[in-house]
Amino acid sequence: MANGFDPAKGARLEPKIAELVARRDRALGPSYRLFYDEPVALASASGLELVGIDGRTYLDAYNNVPVIGHSHPAVTAAVSTQLQTLNTHTRYITESILDYSERLLGHFPAPLERVTYTCTGSEAIDLAVRIARHRTGRRGLIISEHAYHGTTVTAAGMSPSLGPNNPLGTDVVTIPSVDTAATPADQVGAKLAADVRAAAAQLEESGAGVAAVVLDSILSSDGVQTHPLGFLQPAEAVVRELGALWIADEVQPGFGRTGTWWGFERHGIVPDLVVLGKPMGNGMPIAAVVGTLDAQASFGAEVRYFNTFAGNPVSIAAATAVLDVIEGDELVSHAAAMGTRLLDGLQELVQSHESAQHARGAGLFAALDLGTPTSPDPELAARVVNGMRQSGVLISASGPAAASLKIRPPLPISSAQCDQIVETLDAVLMEVERAR
Repeated sequence: MANGFDPAKGARLEPKIAELVARRDRALGPSYRLFYDEPVALASASGLELVGIDGRTYLDAYNNVPVIGHSHPAVTAAVSTQLQTLNTHTRYITESILDYSERLLGHFPAPLERVTYTCTGSEAIDLAVRIARHRTGRRGLIISEHAYHGTTVTAAGMSPSLGPNNPLGTDVVTIPSVDTAATPADQVGAKLAADVRAAAAQLEESGAGVAAVVLDSILSSDGVQTHPLGFLQPAEAVVRELGALWIADEVQPGFGRTGTWWGFERHGIVPDLVVLGKPMGNGMPIAAVVGTLDAQASFGAEVRYFNTFAGNPVSIAAATAVLDVIEGDELVSHAAAMGTRLLDGLQELVQSHESAQHARGAGLFAALDLGTPTSPDPELAARVVNGMRQSGVLISASGPAAASLKIRPPLPISSAQCDQIVETLDAVLMEVERAR
C-alpha cells in the first residue's frame, strides 16, 4: 500500500497516538490501514484545515470526498434540517430527489438522462457492471492494470491496486497503465486503443466477450494521467466498434475537480454509464449511476433494483447543498484557475530539483513523478509524503510504482494555500535530497 503505516518499522509514536493505535488494533477489523509513517489523529476540521488531537493544524491537499471543504455549514444545515423532517426510501415519492436529479442531469450531456442512486461508489460500480452485462449479454470487463474501483466483490475484483493478494474477478482483463510522461503525446491515444483492442481479443477468445471498458477518467491510481486532451477518444471508438459500453468512473475526477464538471468532458467523449461517489454529498453516503436510457432500459424493465436508503432525503439534502455551493461559488472555474497556479508551481520544482521528473495536472488534481527519467523512486516518494506530513501538508503517492506524488485538495483552496503546498514541497525535496 502506497503511503501506509507499518508498525513493523518501529516508528516512535507519541504516547497518546500509540495508545489510540493499540486500541484501534484491538477493536477494529485487521484489514484496516492507516496513512503515514506516523499516523495522524484528528479532532476537527473546517474548510481545508484539519486539526489534530494535539491542536496542530494540517492543510488537507489530498482528500477529494469533502469536495467543497470539511464541515461545510451549508451541508451541515441542510442535513440537520432534513433529518428533523423526513428520512425514508425511494419507494415513496419525495419531491426533493426529483428536484436534485433534474439539476444533476442538467450538468451532463443530453444522452445521459437517467440516474439511479446507491450509497457508495463501490455499489455504483457494481450496479454499472450489472447493467452493462445485462445490456450486452457479455461478461468481460477491461480495466487499467493499477485501477481502483471499490470494495464490493465485483468492484474489488476490478481493483488491482489493492495488491497481489486481491484477485481479479472472473472475465476481468487489464491493460497497461497509461504513462503520459514516457509516451510521446501523439502516441498516447493510439497505444491505449491498441491495448483495449488486444484485451478485447483475449476476452473474445475466452468466450466472455466485452461488456464494458471501465476507466477512471483521470486514471488516478495509475499515476494521474491528464494529457494530451482527447487521448481517450481512440479507445472509445474501439468500444463502439465492439458494441460494448464505456463506464466512466467519476468518483475522483467528478464534480468540478478537473476544472470541468466531469473528467470525461476533457476528452470529448460521452460514456454510456457514469459512476459518481461520496463527493456528491461531501462525504454523506450518496453515490449514483448516470447513464443513457439505451444502456439502462432493458435492465430496468427486466431486473428489480432497490437499495433501501440510497437517495434518501437526508443524503439528497446534502447533495443539493453541494450543488448549491459548487454553482454559487463558481468552484469549477475556481478549480481550473487554482489548478493552473498549482501546476505552474510544480513545474518550477521540476526545473529546480533533479529528483522531480514530470509534473501534470487538470484542475485540482495534480501529480509529480519522483526518481530519474528511467527509474521511478517509490522510497523517495514515501520520504517526501511523510516529510510533507511532518511539515503540516497532507498529500499521498500513486502510480504502479507508487512514485508519483498525488495532490488533490478540496475545491475552495486559496491561492495562498496553493503556494503553501508548492513551497512546502520545495523545502521537503531540498531536505530529502540533501540527506541522500
